[in-house]
Amino acid sequence: MIFSEDSYKFMYSALQEAEHALTENEVPVGAVVVHNNKIIGRGSNQIEKLKDATAHAEMIAITAASNHLGSWRLNECDIYVTLEPCIMCTGALLASRIRNIYFAAFDPKFGACGSIYNLAEEGKYNHKIEVYSGLYESESMQLLNTFFSKIRTLKSNNV
Repeated sequence: MIFSEDSYKFMYSALQEAEHALTENEVPVGAVVVHNNKIIGRGSNQIEKLKDATAHAEMIAITAASNHLGSWRLNECDIYVTLEPCIMCTGALLASRIRNIYFAAFDPKFGACGSIYNLAEEGKYNHKIEVYSGLYESESMQLLNTFFSKIRTLKSNNV
């Protein structure tokens, strides 16, 4: 699929958030929420930092966007995220009425937008989100592979 120039720009911003997470020893996932062609919410994984299993990049970006707009309804917004959202994040995106999800890489272990489930598009809820994938997929996978390779190396050295 061919994406717009703006889509590449916004996913690149999400990749920058993921790189930030990597420097903080977090799983490198980043997200940005866009409204009227402007980023209004940013997030990177902060699970380890905050000691909070819900501190996913999408959740932080949703909160920032909602605060910016002064509303929990994000029906005129899109999210760009470097990894396919999990069940929790997809649920939050459905609840916030996000319009479109663009994600880079599929997550075969936790993905809820096509890998394991497709909650966003299955039509069982009062809201349906359009889902687009593959934008900067290899760059996102490279960050994830770098992180998990480092973790495996640390574990094997501590055995």
